[in-house]
Amino acid sequence: MKIGFVGLGKMGANMVERLLLGGHEVVVYNRSEGKVKEAVAKGAIGSTSIADLCGKLERRKVIWLMVPSGQAVDDNINEVVKHLNPGDIIIDGGNSYWRDTQARNARVEAMGFEYLDCGTSGGVWGLQNGYCLMYGGNKEAVDHILPVLETLAPVGGHAYCGTSGAGHFVKMVHNGIEYGMMQAYAEGFEIMEKSPFNIDLEKITGIWQHGSVVRSWLLDLANLAFKEDPKLEKVKD
Repeated sequence: MKIGFVGLGKMGANMVERLLLGGHEVVVYNRSEGKVKEAVAKGAIGSTSIADLCGKLERRKVIWLMVPSGQAVDDNINEVVKHLNPGDIIIDGGNSYWRDTQARNARVEAMGFEYLDCGTSGGVWGLQNGYCLMYGGNKEAVDHILPVLETLAPVGGHAYCGTSGAGHFVKMVHNGIEYGMMQAYAEGFEIMEKSPFNIDLEKITGIWQHGSVVRSWLLDLANLAFKEDPKLEKVKD
């Protein structure tokens, strides 16, 4: 499938690479030219502007936005819609507030285009492991981009959540759970560090990875951090 991709940050660039490895054609644009050149070196088709990107896509155009939430999303939508045909699809893969997503969807649909929201989890490790995708919007448009979703996600790692805003709503809850887990781990590590015992946090996080009910990928990352920096002295406030 041929898709346009706007935003080549750490996650965006890796998502493009995963799509390329999956056999898709990806036309890329980023404000900094260097990121575009890096993607082109890996097989992407470069563009110098959103207008140029849209011009290199055939009907039905599909454009994935991977930019920071807020004004950057609106700015890119405002530029993209100048170059679309009825039925073309915009996907917001960032962490937009779901009510903002619903408002954007109403505006884009009124112009005759489709607008999908896709909560994306996986961080910089998604290139290898795949991305967990939570998406919402018009089901027909979702079905059209299913080959892209299936390439980005691991098996069993993506789901249609409902109408416009549902994907970003689920991702919002996901992030709240994630931050709560990190806070709980941090408080637990602090209690052990301040205890009267000389507790090896690398060892403890290591054994918790095997059979414990608190095991998780976040704990795996904590264990790696303690291996590299046992007292986390390199971590800045």
